[in-house]
Amino acid sequence: MNYLSAESVSKTFNDRWLFKDITLGISQGEKLALVGNNGVGKSTLLKILTGEIQPDQGKVSVREGIRTGFLIQQPTVDNNLTVKDVLFNDDNEIAKVVKEYEACLHDADTPAEKMQAVLERMEDLKAWDYESKVQEVIGKLGVPDMDKKFGELSGGQKKRIFLAQLLLQEPDLIIMDEPTNHLDLTAIEWLETYLSGQNITLIMVTHDRYFLDNVASEIIEIDRGQLFRYKGNYAYFLEKKAEREEILKAEVSKARNLLKKELDWMRRQPKARGTKAKYRIDAFYELQEKANQDLRKERLELDIKEARQGGKILEVDKIFKSYGNQKIVSNFSYIFKKHDRIGVVGKNGVGKSTFLDMLTGKLKPDSGEIIPGVTTKFGYFTQEAISLNPDNRLIEEVKSIAEFITLSDGTQVSASKFLDSFLFPPEKQYNYINKLSGGEKKRLQLLKLLVTNPNFLILDEPTNDFDIDTLNVLEDFLEKFTGCLILVSHDRYFMDHLVDQLFVFEGDGMIRQFNGNYTDYRDWVEEEEEKAASKSKPLSPVNTAPQAQKSNEKKASYKEKQEYEKLQSEITDLEKRKEEITEMFNSGNNDHQQLTKWSEEIKRITEEIDTKTLRWLELAEIID
Repeated sequence: MNYLSAESVSKTFNDRWLFKDITLGISQGEKLALVGNNGVGKSTLLKILTGEIQPDQGKVSVREGIRTGFLIQQPTVDNNLTVKDVLFNDDNEIAKVVKEYEACLHDADTPAEKMQAVLERMEDLKAWDYESKVQEVIGKLGVPDMDKKFGELSGGQKKRIFLAQLLLQEPDLIIMDEPTNHLDLTAIEWLETYLSGQNITLIMVTHDRYFLDNVASEIIEIDRGQLFRYKGNYAYFLEKKAEREEILKAEVSKARNLLKKELDWMRRQPKARGTKAKYRIDAFYELQEKANQDLRKERLELDIKEARQGGKILEVDKIFKSYGNQKIVSNFSYIFKKHDRIGVVGKNGVGKSTFLDMLTGKLKPDSGEIIPGVTTKFGYFTQEAISLNPDNRLIEEVKSIAEFITLSDGTQVSASKFLDSFLFPPEKQYNYINKLSGGEKKRLQLLKLLVTNPNFLILDEPTNDFDIDTLNVLEDFLEKFTGCLILVSHDRYFMDHLVDQLFVFEGDGMIRQFNGNYTDYRDWVEEEEEKAASKSKPLSPVNTAPQAQKSNEKKASYKEKQEYEKLQSEITDLEKRKEEITEMFNSGNNDHQQLTKWSEEIKRITEEIDTKTLRWLELAEIID
């Protein structure tokens, strides 16, 4: 079933075409990921698909009855509303009917017809298990206190609330712009599993390459105003994209050679132009358009001279830090070595940014010492572009640090040339910083950091607002960087390729030092969880043979086997009873008291089925 179609859609921006005559459709169960460089129009296309903005040409149609939900990057809401108000707004049909159902239950004067209608609506929307879903979503996404004012929240908390709001509305078609930004790694992994479900239909923009691989069934690239579709994962996309670009280069080269011949033909006998074959004239202009394609791609260039690094880099000795009753760091020590590659992971709000601020001297520990080496020169990339003066022009911002920048080979380039290598051409260099997009500000912030020639880089969420091509360039640069690197990132692909050890913030001030990258750590965690879940095995006597040891392993008792078989039949009976009551709801009975009794029984049976099923699964593991 086709949910949404966009036909011959075009959009201009600042007198240039973002995209022209593109056609796109999505059917039930499909999961599409939009990729492309910053500025090609990915977010604009999403807004056109949701109707937030109109295309200059073409039309978008949504199948009748299909509900869409849209997660944008910077939503706006009344700051006086509570978290609860935002989560359960008037757009949430399921929340509305649950509230109405509860109101009917508590009102003895509710007409039987109204109660019947509400019960049927609850059944239609599958709202009986809504409360348990609410608890799962807000728990996994780390939604703060439900009665807290929205204006008191951080940007990351607001983003998570809007994501929770969208999921709780259960739309037929989900449209998301960078859903993983501001989520911690645990929340991203949960969201990944949730969106991979068979009943989810999704269009998203994301630069998270693991997320692309694990969620998307098809990748759609916007390049030079056109759409290119790839049915497969991220690795397949890279392979086919490279093939497509090679074919395009060959076609353009061939067109340019042929154009010389055709151009000569067009110029001959101008008076007889009217007698020339029209099809050949039309073909000439098509050829000319193909031959004139600019195949050059703007690519970020990262190249700096690193400051010399001495023997002593940074020593952290028994530091403590807390805010009130919340411990951030407790008795942590570490001596940094040359070429350290360290990833910092942990849930949001556990103190990662505070820890980085202490390492760079922006904050002092409550006790203990942080001693940097004499030659250590920090470059600290933060989540907020607070180091940028919005009233400065780009060129002024860079020249305030240095007129000339030294590259890795010792040569020097002007501030203007260095800006150009960061995809800020001369015509943009006199723009004011407050006019830049989020991605451009991040790029300028990175440039400003590298101009100082650091030998100890600390990057706090550097992947937000960068497109995949820019991330690949940054990744290559950091792989060659010979100084120390500390990286906080929710991008697991980025983290896996750059770090070889982790500082894991486990809460209550505890920081675990783990040798390996993030995937190694997740594998270790799963192994530990499996060990904890498995039943402890009794110790065998020293002289016991291997065969005897095997007989002492945990086995299901006779009572457990009986309970297992009994649970199977009980669950089947409960499910039959639930079906019978559901049929009674639809029988048209107008007895208000009877309807209320049935609704309460359905809730009780559902809870009992869940409890018995959980126990049945536990016993099944032992018996199998």
